[in-house]
Amino acid sequence: MNVTQQAKLEISKTTDADGQLSNTALLDGVRKFVNVRDLNIDLVDAINPFEAAYSVLAKSMDEKLLRQVQAAIESKKANITEEEARDLAKRALEFKKERGRLPDIQSADAWERRLAEGVAALARYRAQAKANEAKKNNG
Repeated sequence: MNVTQQAKLEISKTTDADGQLSNTALLDGVRKFVNVRDLNIDLVDAINPFEAAYSVLAKSMDEKLLRQVQAAIESKKANITEEEARDLAKRALEFKKERGRLPDIQSADAWERRLAEGVAALARYRAQAKANEAKKNNG
């Protein structure tokens, strides 16, 4: 608090010819108390340790892969039982027969999104069942 009061005092002392505060008055006041050259330059890395990994992923991922990742995230948000997922997957097959494409999780249509969530949830349940079976066989 004392540092802030001292900085305010220095700012009030520093004016230009027109009586206006100079643009660097605050910085000049702070420089009297803190040596800027002693500050740690790596502060950004300390705040965001995943920045380097994110930049590598952003360069290596295309739109299709990003959509798959987003679909996986969205499917985990949806609370769908295995039985409901099977039912939605069956309806998604009917959807594909009618429209010639799979339901899109990014669709504006809520029903189409729900179908896509069901397909993703069923795929997750099947993958989990395979992983559990593999553990039984290996263990």
